[in-house]
Amino acid sequence: MAKAAVKTKAAASPSVERRPALAGRVTSAPGVKVEILPPAERISLRAPEASLAALSKALGVTLPTKPKTSAAKSGRTALWLGPDEWLIVDEAGNDPLADCAKAPALHSAVGISHRNVAISVAGPAAAVTVNSGCPQDLSLEAFPVGAASRTILGKSEIVLLRTAADAFRVECWRSFSDYVFTLLSEAASDAAN
Repeated sequence: MAKAAVKTKAAASPSVERRPALAGRVTSAPGVKVEILPPAERISLRAPEASLAALSKALGVTLPTKPKTSAAKSGRTALWLGPDEWLIVDEAGNDPLADCAKAPALHSAVGISHRNVAISVAGPAAAVTVNSGCPQDLSLEAFPVGAASRTILGKSEIVLLRTAADAFRVECWRSFSDYVFTLLSEAASDAAN
């Protein structure tokens, strides 16, 4: 008995497109605007003091060594999170992980681009809006432009960067992004009253 030849047609695979978490969400209230920022490349970097010069050279930005500070150059920002820990955010589309791989220095660099979401809070009521869920003193004297800190917003851990006198970048895990965005949106409405 001859075996029948079975011809199968390969199923066409559907096109898959990654959409950023909360893409396009914006809240505007008098004095403040809360919006999702475009995707960026991010790494979590850990390194001893002896490696900082080589890593700074490879990344093209001097890694800050003082608490609550950041440094920025050419669309790349390095935020100090601890004595041997930084969050590197590249908004220019370059790959900081590949740049770290070129550094002949002891370090640990982990890509976290898809883990985090960034939210902008800007306007004269930005500090009041963020302070609605963050216990940190956000006065310009205590938290000047360029200040960075790992802190909390409501019940979520965030990394906060003051980008201007009246603007903040809030970095959070994408799994908490809806909560953080909603908290900030409600706070923006309250700040307007």
